[in-house]
Amino acid sequence: MTKDLTSGSPMKLLLGFTLPTLFGLLFQQMYNMVDAMIVGKLLGSQALGAVGATGSINFFVIGFCLGVCSGFAIPVAQRMGAKDYPQMRRFVANAAYLSAAIALVLTVGTGIFCHGILTAMDTPEDLFADAYAYIFVIFMGIPAVFLYNMLSCIIRALGDSRTPVYFLALSAALNIVLDLAFILLFHWGVAGAAIATVASQAVSGAACLIYMVRKFPILHVTREESRFSPEACRDLCAMGLPMGLQYSITAIGSIVMQTAVNGLGSVYVTAVATANKVYQLLCCPFDAMGSAMATYCGQNVGAGELDRLPQGVRACSLLGLIYSGMALVAMLFLAPQATMMFLDPGEAGVETLVALTTRYIITLTAFYFPLALVNILRFSIQGMGFGTFAILAGVLEMIARTVVGYVFVPMLGYTAACFASPAAWICADLFLIPACVACIARLRRRHPTASLETISKSTVTAQ
Repeated sequence: MTKDLTSGSPMKLLLGFTLPTLFGLLFQQMYNMVDAMIVGKLLGSQALGAVGATGSINFFVIGFCLGVCSGFAIPVAQRMGAKDYPQMRRFVANAAYLSAAIALVLTVGTGIFCHGILTAMDTPEDLFADAYAYIFVIFMGIPAVFLYNMLSCIIRALGDSRTPVYFLALSAALNIVLDLAFILLFHWGVAGAAIATVASQAVSGAACLIYMVRKFPILHVTREESRFSPEACRDLCAMGLPMGLQYSITAIGSIVMQTAVNGLGSVYVTAVATANKVYQLLCCPFDAMGSAMATYCGQNVGAGELDRLPQGVRACSLLGLIYSGMALVAMLFLAPQATMMFLDPGEAGVETLVALTTRYIITLTAFYFPLALVNILRFSIQGMGFGTFAILAGVLEMIARTVVGYVFVPMLGYTAACFASPAAWICADLFLIPACVACIARLRRRHPTASLETISKSTVTAQ
């Protein structure tokens, strides 16, 4: 089922698109949350800290994969908006070829350098073995990450944000069952949790593929459309690689921060790891808003409806503001309870962990609206076709986290670590707000009376 986002109320369309996407992201987060809950309660806080110690490098690699998939879907959305279906299918076919190649390279490369990366990050010795066991399996599952996310991004580019949710719900339930089986029955430890995550993602990807083949005739490619196209690959890479690099550049700052936190000791590593699980769940609406804006802007640019771009940005920003306030109020009262989902109440030192984790969570939620703007504006710019332009926001986030990690954490300790992400979000917004305005103005100057086809084709490679 496709959906046209080029007409009708932007607020209504974005809300209708965002909610199913949000449910999908929530199910996706269940992979990580269930892993953390089961690991923390069955294997102890040290094992949970080991999983958390891999969070930044996980974000660096897997974030790149997610960014590439999201970027590949933007030309598809633009062709959908322009109703150029043969070229849309050509992009889909070549996106599959590129995804397979990138997945292979990343899987081999991360497998070879995984041990060295953890060593360079100063991973605590008592956490190292479990951290390596977990992240190595996750990296070996990169093809499964690409399979599901590439297919789901394409489906969302066509305006269908509901279908991927159903498969994620199935695989989330499967993940819980496999987690318990691999940890309790087979005694595979943290590696078992990682295997469960990879297997569940593979199932959701396979289900998504079968559904696409059977239910989306608009995606059935001809022999001519399925041929390798250097031109299509160039346009896809012009959107996908910058978006992937944007995630990775942001993650470099997170790696620096993770290294700084590692130097504070295992208890702080575990506290940050636990807080990040709650944070990742709470920020799912912002990711959903970003995904909605990428598709919305892509389709409207393809259709030549440039006046709808600022309307969509304003509507989505209002949604972000409302949710940010709700999240802050909720965490002011429920942060300790949320923390205890991942910890064993009978474990020694749990009170200290709860206090440290609660402090981190509340600090982050107090700055959620800047985070909302980061996602909304960044993905809007991507959807307009300015892929490389949006990277600069990631660079600013990286710089902010690096400064905090190298300068302020040694001086102020854990307090500085709590404010690292808010500082990064504010720095990114200082660039993204005027950048979004400039991108819309640039499109209007470039195409004041251009045809739909001209707008669609030119914005794919606009940088």
